[in-house]
Amino acid sequence: MNRIAFIQHFGLGALGVSVIQKQAMVSLFAPETMTDRLYIGSYTDLPGQGITICHFDSQSRSIQPDAVCGSKNPSFLVFGNQRKFLYAVNETADFGGKNSGSVNSFACDEKTGRLTFLNSQPSLGASPCHLTLDRTGKFILVANYMGGNVAVLPVLPDGKVGEPVEMVQHTGSGINKSRQEVPHAHSVNLSPDNRFAFVCDLGIDRIMVYQFNHQTGKLTAAGTPWFQTAPGAGPRHFTFSADGKHAFAVNELNSTLTLFSYDGPRGKLTELQTVTTLPENFTGENTCADVHLHPNGRFVFASNRGNDSIAVFSINREAGTLKLIQNQSTLGKTPRNFVIHPSGRFLLAANQNSNSVHVFSLDPGTAKLAPAGKSISIDKPVCLLF
Repeated sequence: MNRIAFIQHFGLGALGVSVIQKQAMVSLFAPETMTDRLYIGSYTDLPGQGITICHFDSQSRSIQPDAVCGSKNPSFLVFGNQRKFLYAVNETADFGGKNSGSVNSFACDEKTGRLTFLNSQPSLGASPCHLTLDRTGKFILVANYMGGNVAVLPVLPDGKVGEPVEMVQHTGSGINKSRQEVPHAHSVNLSPDNRFAFVCDLGIDRIMVYQFNHQTGKLTAAGTPWFQTAPGAGPRHFTFSADGKHAFAVNELNSTLTLFSYDGPRGKLTELQTVTTLPENFTGENTCADVHLHPNGRFVFASNRGNDSIAVFSINREAGTLKLIQNQSTLGKTPRNFVIHPSGRFLLAANQNSNSVHVFSLDPGTAKLAPAGKSISIDKPVCLLF
């Protein structure tokens, strides 16, 4: 199901700020002594649903829910500086009577990890689905899927988000008439030096490249203003290697992963290789969703929806090549998002359409995944954040 059909089917509708402010933190279980906090953003149908705060025990490999912070369709989450604040998109199409979603800010309690709503601002486009914080912590950049644009909002000293200071509208279309009829900005990421913003636009088969002014939040076209993918590829998510010399893009519509070399001074991407994320014997329909690097930088992972798997690749940086080494079932349906534990020893996958988050053991030496036998049930989980 594409995003438009999903929104229509599940009725992702209007949301006033006063409703968000009234949605309370609901305690589910008494917190136990666990190793790490895990935040789960979900699509929501009922008041009180939203961001679930959990504890992940790396010894037992179990996830223990603690509390829920009400928020409408918080489909992507990111921490502010020093994790004192958390920011979330509200993937809706009506904010304050305008055709826009919103960006919400929350204070994060240092001891409990629980969230307190601070404020909300318009994203200047419908269905915001991804956001990132710039390296200075002064600005949030948000990609609006149905709006087909990217907006920049300031972060205020008290952690709240300010009114948008920039919006860049994309134009064009692609060859897939049902999915690429208009631009669909799907993610926004900043270069390691904070000088360039990269916006994957599924609708126009381009990774747009902007110079980013970290003093003003303004975006201007880079010298090479975009990378053109294969027709119908549908670039979705994007990430840089730790050394900043390579980048990776997962392409939703043709189920591929692209490895780039990256020219930092010019903000230019050069394609090295594009490979399928699917096993040889798979013949059904599939779309890709998410991409993450292992902390050791030797492996990259991508999620398949249809094949319902995590594709695991080894990276040969000298040769500029990727090798598919495993497709691990996510034990559920439609893994939109996944996360790798900071230790590099676990991977958690959010299965949107089977309402589950499953834990997998991860061998840091081989990157092979294996079910850990632990999971939790949660409605429509779509974003995981440690």
